[in-house]
Amino acid sequence: MSDIKKVVLAYSGGLDTSVILKWLRETYRCEIVTFTADLGQGEELEPARQKALLMGVKPENIFIDDLREEFVRDFVFPMMRANARYEGDYLLGTSIARPLISKRLIEIARETGADAISHGATGKGNDQVRFELSAYALEPGIKVIAPWREWDLASRTALIDFAEQHQIPVPKDKRGESPFSTDANLLHTSSEGKVLEDPWEEVPDYVYSRTVNPEDAPDRPEYITIDFEKGDGVALNGTAMSPATLLAALNDLGRKHGIGRLDLVENRFVGMKSRGMYETPGGEIYARAHRGIEQITLDRGAAHLKDELMPRYAELIYNGFWFAPEREMLQAAIDHSQSRVNGTVRLKLYKGMAQVVGRKSPDSLYSERHVTFEDDAGAYDQKDAAGFIRLNALRLRLLAQRDR
Repeated sequence: MSDIKKVVLAYSGGLDTSVILKWLRETYRCEIVTFTADLGQGEELEPARQKALLMGVKPENIFIDDLREEFVRDFVFPMMRANARYEGDYLLGTSIARPLISKRLIEIARETGADAISHGATGKGNDQVRFELSAYALEPGIKVIAPWREWDLASRTALIDFAEQHQIPVPKDKRGESPFSTDANLLHTSSEGKVLEDPWEEVPDYVYSRTVNPEDAPDRPEYITIDFEKGDGVALNGTAMSPATLLAALNDLGRKHGIGRLDLVENRFVGMKSRGMYETPGGEIYARAHRGIEQITLDRGAAHLKDELMPRYAELIYNGFWFAPEREMLQAAIDHSQSRVNGTVRLKLYKGMAQVVGRKSPDSLYSERHVTFEDDAGAYDQKDAAGFIRLNALRLRLLAQRDR
């Protein structure tokens, strides 16, 4: 790695990545390019530019990109078509952002002639895997520098000491031990560590930042509609919206009604279990709605096959294999199933719940004539069920006769 001349750093402007910037320059004697992504995390990004300038990064080497629409359109919505939930619960808010960040890091490396990229993920977590698998899939020869796996700065105190020694500004709120760490984007906020590490203890209410406590949510339910075309949301309450705008509007509704909180002990790809708290207000509403429109537009065989594929698909995203051929193969099958997933879903939002209460579609497979308890006017001959049952019972009867 001694021949590295230029590095593109995933840069937030915070303490960790500012220390990394200085450490890279000292360790590798290389030119630094910074990349800061706006994924809807709700923070001002201009301070990251000013911090990079303060630390000597050339103006032409500072990239700050608004990726919100691309994030939702090309990553979140395709994932939602699969109804993906890792280990049955987690809507993959952190996982799905990493391949997009890696994609842009590689693009900037190509644009600027950089020979390496760098990230601030630790050696204990999943993000290092996600960033690097994506990077290598897109640029096999790229070099990756992961300082947390190289340096001897093993604690927050060590980071602060390094920062002070090198005149890196340290905000007052960063000087104490952080009670927990967070990651945020337009889809979710995740919190881990410290006060959350004991899985027996309930998550303190002050950890939640994206949702009101469901107990304090409005006492009257709110009804909304979401329109879908080919499996993607296109309108809220009849008003057409872009993917990112729709998700942002659903986030506001989810915040108000305390929807999308999840306390989860999950299995990390690197082998350990970790306890995290996730808030996915708009994503939870959207996921419920998408499932609702599929209920009347997907054939049973297609719907059940999708449910079988989903755990594998979700695991691929969680483990960092977004750009792997098997994920793309599954995506092709999932997208094919969505060609007639069109229509409108009505939801009831109330004290932490997003409940589907209505659905309609021009492509509906639901037939009231066939399922009615009233006279079906010959739509279904109930006598046909006798032969159907006998054929399905044949093997069971043979087994019973043998075992008697």
